[in-house]
Amino acid sequence: MGGLTISSKILDKYFGYLKNLDVRTKKNLILKLTESMENKPNKKTNPEDLFGAWIDKRSSDDIISDIRNSRIEKLNTEDL
Repeated sequence: MGGLTISSKILDKYFGYLKNLDVRTKKNLILKLTESMENKPNKKTNPEDLFGAWIDKRSSDDIISDIRNSRIEKLNTEDL
């Protein structure tokens, strides 16, 4: 998975905010950025983990009935 790419103009804008930070904060930021660049093993994504089926012991008719019975009808409407 690739990272976010930004233009030089946007990068300069971020640097404008960051250049006024104190030295200690800048060093911490450098460390965090360096750690984020380290090669990490690519986590393989199983396509089957991205979707799934509804798992329920009830029949489809029971599920539909439960959905319909849980609906609330709003009988009291206010005029605007």
